Amino acid sequence: MHAYIFPGQGAQFSGMGLDIYEKSNIAQELFEQANSILGFSITDIMFEGTAEQLKETKVTQPAIFIHSVALAKTLGDKFKPQMVAGHSLGEFSALVANGVLSFEDGLKLVSKRALAMQKACELQPSTMAAVLGLEDQIVENICSETNGIVVAANYNCPGQLVISGEIEAVNLACESLTAAGARRALVLPVGGAFHSPLMEPAQEELASAIENTTFNEPNCPIYQNVVASAVNTASEIKKNLVSQLTAPVRWTQSIQQMVKDGATEFTEVGPGNVLQGLMRKIDRSVTTNGAKLEDNN
Repeated sequence: MHAYIFPGQGAQFSGMGLDIYEKSNIAQELFEQANSILGFSITDIMFEGTAEQLKETKVTQPAIFIHSVALAKTLGDKFKPQMVAGHSLGEFSALVANGVLSFEDGLKLVSKRALAMQKACELQPSTMAAVLGLEDQIVENICSETNGIVVAANYNCPGQLVISGEIEAVNLACESLTAAGARRALVLPVGGAFHSPLMEPAQEELASAIENTTFNEPNCPIYQNVVASAVNTASEIKKNLVSQLTAPVRWTQSIQQMVKDGATEFTEVGPGNVLQGLMRKIDRSVTTNGAKLEDNN
């Protein structure tokens, strides 16, 4: 079975999407439509902006979504996903790929999500840190024993977990994790504590936007971050998207379940190749590649 996977925040780079825009009429139309929906020229920032400009949450999230969906749309008839998954923000790209959301509705939701998350970040200083070389259980135990709010946020691959929470609590946890034998416990340059209880203020806003958006029934299963298993109904997809803001991204577990359910080939669709790197650490027995732009559209 052929699975398609879509990256999240962190995959952006200066110049992203320019090659697709120049080679594909389909992509050009989507990029121009995106500028119109957002009310500003996000393509200018994607094609010519600095890394600093691209790092802003309100830019990063729509930019990665637009790039991923545009690339998927250029794949033509050979794009026939039998299962999909997306890392955090990437779930929205995956939901366009499996017919649940239109491009327009997906982009509007991604934009609202980004702005709601940005607001939540501004309410309380917070951060995230990457932890390398420890078992998940040890990281979880240390987080639960640390004063303040700090939780396991991203299960990226075996031996690579991201924690999230209040700045002081994350720093304390990093000290304890290093003492427990972590190869690295490094605070990340991010705007806030994504996938932690500190994102609760953003949930209400996103829930309202989701409730007012048309969700179709999926044409193939999506393996959502919150449950790490196949989801086949629009109602459950909506509920999980809201929960995702404060719940961990169970990426390792999602990929393992997809393989267990019959996935033999994984194609990453979007900027960069972060997910391909994670795939090789999760399961080397499956074929992993990146989507290639089709020139004839």
